[in-house]
Amino acid sequence: MKKFLDENFLLKTKTAQRLYHEYAKEMPIIDYHCHLPPQQIAEDIQFENLTQVWLYGDHYKWRAMRTNGVNESYCTGNKNDWEKFQKWAETVPYTLRNPLYHWTHLELQRYFDVQNILNADTAKKIYDECTAKLQTREYAVRNLLRKMNVKLVCTTDDPVDSLEYHQKIKGDGFEIPILPAFRPDNAMNVSDPAKFLVYIKKLETITNIAISSFDDFLYALQNRHDFFASMGCSVSDHGLEEIYADDFTGSEIDAIFNKVHGGKNLSDVEQRKFRSAMLVHFAEWDWEKGWVQQFHLGALRNNNSRMLQTLGPDTGWDSIGDFSQARTLAKFMDKLDSNNKLAKTIVYNLNPADNELMATMIGNFNDGSSAGKVQWGSAWWFLDQKDGMTKQINALSNMGLLSKFIGMLTDSRSFLSYPRHEYFRRILCDLFGDEIENGELPNDINWVGKVIQDICFNNAKNYFNWQLDARPASVKPVNV
Repeated sequence: MKKFLDENFLLKTKTAQRLYHEYAKEMPIIDYHCHLPPQQIAEDIQFENLTQVWLYGDHYKWRAMRTNGVNESYCTGNKNDWEKFQKWAETVPYTLRNPLYHWTHLELQRYFDVQNILNADTAKKIYDECTAKLQTREYAVRNLLRKMNVKLVCTTDDPVDSLEYHQKIKGDGFEIPILPAFRPDNAMNVSDPAKFLVYIKKLETITNIAISSFDDFLYALQNRHDFFASMGCSVSDHGLEEIYADDFTGSEIDAIFNKVHGGKNLSDVEQRKFRSAMLVHFAEWDWEKGWVQQFHLGALRNNNSRMLQTLGPDTGWDSIGDFSQARTLAKFMDKLDSNNKLAKTIVYNLNPADNELMATMIGNFNDGSSAGKVQWGSAWWFLDQKDGMTKQINALSNMGLLSKFIGMLTDSRSFLSYPRHEYFRRILCDLFGDEIENGELPNDINWVGKVIQDICFNNAKNYFNWQLDARPASVKPVNV
């Protein structure tokens, strides 16, 4: 019987073990999509205790705790940090076969060298030991990034964000680039006129541009797009239920904007046309600047209206949706491609039923202008686990070129999430190793090792045109 979470965790064969330890393990990390707070990086904060670094904002853990019968006061409520951690520790033994069980213990090992299993009996010892380490500068957030050999991070930022913390990070000379990503979802959301008007006011304030027409609105947003580019941004991102690709005319969009700007509700058809128009404008700006555009598709968000009202969005009340994706996604990309304005594009699906759809869709628009121009992104959110990653890798292998895949990201708000890259790499190496030992792939370790290193780091570096050093970082973090 193998030991839990040993050095060959998830690596069933000798070949898989060699591929991981000799080729994948030491590759640096590019986190090209996450939700880390730039302010915490700018201020290089130290967390006061393990709860603050681990449980604050983590809706994955909150969902598990609620399912285990834990009262909300221990998740997002007013219980103290130790009490919240204690309830999480009591929940962990019940997360067996959920990825949280693996992630929890990987994070304890990789960051804190804690080998114990977390449960109610070990909770106090682990909490005290990790909290004590967090008091040292070695565990300030910039050193947490260094410790995991992170080479670049893209945060997720609204067009009306000032990017002041990105400016501070850049001014400090922090050696790991922390770049903004342009996420204009709120600029497309016209379902609530009152909220949209509040957003327009914020846009007017940040740009000092008066907005009374659709042209004014576009001009102000393009002003922000330009500013983001000046701050090193080369990535956009959209979190949508589905792509919008309805036909529209310029006069229709002008009239729709005037209507919502006047505080009137839009019909469903008008909302779709407006969102379709905005997506085209954003995509063309991305193409003009040579950016990469990302589309996260298929989440059914904020399903519990009572808890949304109480706690707000992003607190753990979302699920997989069953939206129709193929026809509108093809129409949207074809419109851009027909005008030779299709930027490099990454699409992510949340519904596993869409795996093969996405794996074949990207091939329709890979025109040879660059390797893997249109990518099917890594297994995302609810699919970000062993089974989901394996299915995504297999579908991409069967219907595309896994060798050109740009690999893993964290999509996380936590500085302790980087072992997810290790998790992905172990699964990847196990799949290759198993097929080599079965005679399904040649025993060419050097070539397969190169392909694995490309997926882990090199493909993303080249895809985004980032000049990064692939050598491992120093073992000892600086400024300790």
